[in-house]
Amino acid sequence: MKYGTCRGCGASIVWIRTPGGKIMPCDPEQVHYRERSGAAGKIVTPNGMVLSCDLDVEPETATGIGYISHWSTCPQAGRFRRREDQP
Repeated sequence: MKYGTCRGCGASIVWIRTPGGKIMPCDPEQVHYRERSGAAGKIVTPNGMVLSCDLDVEPETATGIGYISHWSTCPQAGRFRRREDQP
């Protein structure tokens, strides 16, 4: 895991490698989560898996600790989205 700074908003981020080999920017603070299929929340595990979950649960009911994707919290995230309609 590498640490860096978001080029859009200047926030600290961590880069987590996904099982597919891509790197994903995440907020550096770890949060407790409870995995639940179909839940609206998403978490990135330290090994790069993206899971549906309930976020910020009590530690005693959590199924793990992970990271929130920086794309979901960055106020400048739209600057980095790829557009399908571009040549």
